[in-house]
Amino acid sequence: MDDGRPSYLAETDAMSERRRRKVAAIALLVVFCVVAVAVAVGASTYRRCGQPPSADGRTAVVVVPEGATGQEVVQQLADQGLIRCGGFVGNLLLRGTGQATAILAGSYDVPVGSSLDQILALMTTPPQEVRTVRATIPEGLRVGSTFPGERSTSSVIEQQTGVPASVFAKLAESGRFSLPPYLPKGRSTEGFLFPDTYEFVKKGLDAATIIHRMLDQFDTEATGLDLTAGAKALGLTPYQVVIVASMIEREAQVDADRATIAGVIYNRLDAGQTLGIDATLLYDDPTPDGKLSTADLAAASPYNTRINAGLPPTPIASPGRASLEAALHPEQTDYFYYVLCPPDGPGVHRFAVTYDEHLANVRECLGG
Repeated sequence: MDDGRPSYLAETDAMSERRRRKVAAIALLVVFCVVAVAVAVGASTYRRCGQPPSADGRTAVVVVPEGATGQEVVQQLADQGLIRCGGFVGNLLLRGTGQATAILAGSYDVPVGSSLDQILALMTTPPQEVRTVRATIPEGLRVGSTFPGERSTSSVIEQQTGVPASVFAKLAESGRFSLPPYLPKGRSTEGFLFPDTYEFVKKGLDAATIIHRMLDQFDTEATGLDLTAGAKALGLTPYQVVIVASMIEREAQVDADRATIAGVIYNRLDAGQTLGIDATLLYDDPTPDGKLSTADLAAASPYNTRINAGLPPTPIASPGRASLEAALHPEQTDYFYYVLCPPDGPGVHRFAVTYDEHLANVRECLGG
């Protein structure tokens, strides 16, 4: 019953409600302030992370493997100092560009100081197609043709790359190239233009580029064969081993004969005998026709190993790896002679210890 007296309970409830509202408002204000600060900090961080680092003249190599995710690429960029932030913010920046799934696998040279957009332009643009030309140089060819129509390294180069044979041969034989410790200064590159298949950039290709590339390949092969140590073990210079290898290349027609022919060459050298290898004289053919007449065989040429003991002055062709290996690891044999023997198989030689045995082989193999 209302007796007109004030209700203390009602007044207390009202005051409590006002306090609750005040606390809620303060809490809401605090939350708002925290969110506002967080947004401000986030926006500042986002802007800072979006700015490229200062350029310092360096270029970093970024390798993007097949199947790499955008997040992995971003982290790699951050780790290499190419962007300021990786992780969540970096990934957010990448997604904002719309290029996250357009990055191509490959190796990229990225200048420090590039913007993310510039980096992505580099990584999402397919490389321009570079026109190349391929040249396959067989074993056993000489730098230049020694008679009209002879196939040579220079003629093959002209056919397959367009570099004129005369220009290539003149430069290769000029003495301008060396390859220590194998090819001394001032000598032709004969024997050192390694036979292989090469691919060259077509634009601007010239004879010097091709020669350097072939010499580099010889260096690679010679290092793999330990040519320097092998030559020393034989009591020869690396250049002399290449001379021997070039003769093996011109003489052997089947791989099984290479080391045996090498053994014959070393046996004759050790005995002070002439080598009697007609391929050496054909290199300096007195009547350039690819054949040797009776008069040719008596020619006073330093390449005539019928009348001059020891090695010819230079290699006579480009040996391949198998002939270089045979020259370094000759078969230990008593043979001093060999003759091509068609009855024994295509390209097979028959070997002999004595001259009488050799003459018998010549009759059986050649019908002489």
